[in-house]
Amino acid sequence: MSEPENSPEKQDDGFNPAVPSRRQLLMGGAVAASAIVSIRPALANTAASVLNCTINVPDQARAGQAIAPTGQVVPAGTPGSFASAGKPFTGEQVKQAMRGGRLPGTAYDQNQAYLNYIRRLQSGTSGFTCYASLQMPR
Repeated sequence: MSEPENSPEKQDDGFNPAVPSRRQLLMGGAVAASAIVSIRPALANTAASVLNCTINVPDQARAGQAIAPTGQVVPAGTPGSFASAGKPFTGEQVKQAMRGGRLPGTAYDQNQAYLNYIRRLQSGTSGFTCYASLQMPR
């Protein structure tokens, strides 16, 4: 005589495909751990490269022009404008200035104009990627 399919012996065979085995859980943990080990150095390199990236004020395509207090690029000699920075600022310098510091070699009003220029950078403009990466939370 055969046993009915709903008997306790048939139901309690110890295998349930919906519940992962201990071995599957350990393998998943090993994969996650190796991913963390390989991602951490990449994030550290990214953080370092963000601080070393540069922003020209104004960008090289508009070198020789001046910066208005609003951050707009205007012709050199425009009253109230500031001459171009002459050298690029690093991501670290910009980050410090945006937190209340000053860009190196700038007076207060000049610093504000340069920061306004940097805030106005748009995709496709030199320095935009550097500025955007400074905005990313860490």
